[in-house]
Amino acid sequence: MVKKSGAAAPNPADPTSMGRIKQIRMIAGIIRKQNPRALPLVALAGVGVAAVVIVIGYFTGLIWGFIPIGILAGGLGAMVLFGRFATSAQYKAIEGQPAAAAAVLQSLRGGFTTTPAIAANRNMDVVHRTVGKPGVILVGEGSPTRLPSLLAAEKKRISRIASQVPIYDFQVGDGEGQVPIRELNKKIMKLPRNMTGQAVADLNYRLNALPAQLQMPRGPMPRSARLPKAPRPKMR
Repeated sequence: MVKKSGAAAPNPADPTSMGRIKQIRMIAGIIRKQNPRALPLVALAGVGVAAVVIVIGYFTGLIWGFIPIGILAGGLGAMVLFGRFATSAQYKAIEGQPAAAAAVLQSLRGGFTTTPAIAANRNMDVVHRTVGKPGVILVGEGSPTRLPSLLAAEKKRISRIASQVPIYDFQVGDGEGQVPIRELNKKIMKLPRNMTGQAVADLNYRLNALPAQLQMPRGPMPRSARLPKAPRPKMR
């Protein structure tokens, strides 16, 4: 008889269940597919930095002390360049995909809280909300002709409970006046810090009480859909 384990086995395709070496190999494979020259450039950068440091040690008469420093500096330089290629590959992979902006917003660091799809319309245009020290940041994905009205309605709704808080809005895309997905993180991190941590927490509490502004998608409602039943009154 086979004994069943109480805990589920980790999914081998899940990056969080992999070791660090396996994660690096997986990322390296993605980078290689998108840019075959990237990994050779990373290797050359590491060797080049190490060689420069060792040469400096040779001419100063401290080569034996500079060899480990050069190896560490070369490894650091290679990892920095590898990280940049990995970030670029990530943005290329999600560019044009639904909810790509939400994925970028949820990866922000520095005390940002992201709520995806706080507003949407029947054409699948979506607005995401991020709250942080700059204030409230609204990011729209969808048609550039329909998003302005959706963003304006959301700004008006938020300003009713946070009239003194700065509200920024961006549209993700490659059109005029839009922010490319690969530059969204940088754009937000350059915003001024207008609020304290406690003010951000209080603002999040108030905004979370707002109901989502979502519309039903176009087309007939599926027959399997059921409206929620009203709660029955409690009998005393």
